[in-house]
Amino acid sequence: MECDSRSERPGKGALEELMRERIRDIIESIVDEELKSALGAGRSQRVGLVRAGYRHGKRSRTLTTSLGPTTIALPRARIAGEDGRRREWRSRIIPRYQRRTERVDEAILGVYLSGTNTRRLRGALAPLLRGAPLSKDAVSRLIGRLREDFAAWAKRDLAELKIRYLFLDGWYPPMRIGKKRVRVPVLVTLGVCADGRRVVLDLRLAGVESEESWLDAVRSLGARNLGAPALAVVDGNPGLAAALKAQWPQIAIQRCTNHKLWNLLAKAPAHLREELAEDYRRMIYAESREAVERARVGFARKWKLRCQTVSASFEEAGDELFTFTGFPISQWKALRTTNALERINQEFRRRTKTQASLPSEEAVLLLLFGLLRSGQVTLRRLVGWQDLTTISHQPEAA
Repeated sequence: MECDSRSERPGKGALEELMRERIRDIIESIVDEELKSALGAGRSQRVGLVRAGYRHGKRSRTLTTSLGPTTIALPRARIAGEDGRRREWRSRIIPRYQRRTERVDEAILGVYLSGTNTRRLRGALAPLLRGAPLSKDAVSRLIGRLREDFAAWAKRDLAELKIRYLFLDGWYPPMRIGKKRVRVPVLVTLGVCADGRRVVLDLRLAGVESEESWLDAVRSLGARNLGAPALAVVDGNPGLAAALKAQWPQIAIQRCTNHKLWNLLAKAPAHLREELAEDYRRMIYAESREAVERARVGFARKWKLRCQTVSASFEEAGDELFTFTGFPISQWKALRTTNALERINQEFRRRTKTQASLPSEEAVLLLLFGLLRSGQVTLRRLVGWQDLTTISHQPEAA
């Protein structure tokens, strides 16, 4: 008699169930080790005065992980405090009242902030929640904690970061205000620390991307003890450059070479664009400062004859298009453009591309902050960061 192979196959979701069991065992082992350390002794061990307390049973806790709800047995114990009184032990790994892991909470927040109500959210995350409760109040508490965390993050002291370079840009995600779909600028500031780490320093909404709005942003950085960076890489917005100079008169400004190329191509006739781009890249990507300067002279001479509008746009950028040549060659690739900010923008667009728009102005900042906090947006160290030791803060503004 032939055996029906289908009867031997694991049931639907069996793999996830096995993984949940393994996760449950791992979580219980980790918490048990945490308690053992707090007690100063393992289960049933007698170590005299070293022991700080005693176990007294277990309690069940359902914790929703990225594989769904898992019921674990949390140990209980009473431990002597500094005043000698015994109190109920609380795990730091699984805090009191926690019912979901941070990864699940981030998923809930991401879906909710993208414009989904609680009922639809439960439906969208049904495979993850697997019947775990999710009330409107629970979502509200998550939003409230995220809002508080963002407020604290936006006011944190920046002195210890020892920022050497800034990258600043404004971008325009779609959102709903009332019944209208509009785009409102978000001003993003990225810093490069003395050890090469790239860190988002500030996120804020602005009515318009003006000198006044950027001045508020850079003054806020100064008030949070940023110090005076050596260089700022910007997209060419005149208001931004003016705001930076107002806050730090000695700061060097690097115009994004990619933005300028796009501007030049927009002003050139179609039949000249390929030639223009080739000449421009040969100049910008030259291997030495002297080679860049020679190519710059040749570029300016050639395109003054070929196309006056291209020449005028190129001359407008002036020396700020070549500030990068005054810094270590190993860092040129990173300092020529504002591409460091594009990684953040791309991740945000990827998460919101299925949304026609976001539900509110606050949702834009909270969603972006949530992505940063959860580690879903990762930033690499600056190329050539080893040479940052040669770069110091510029003198403080008088």
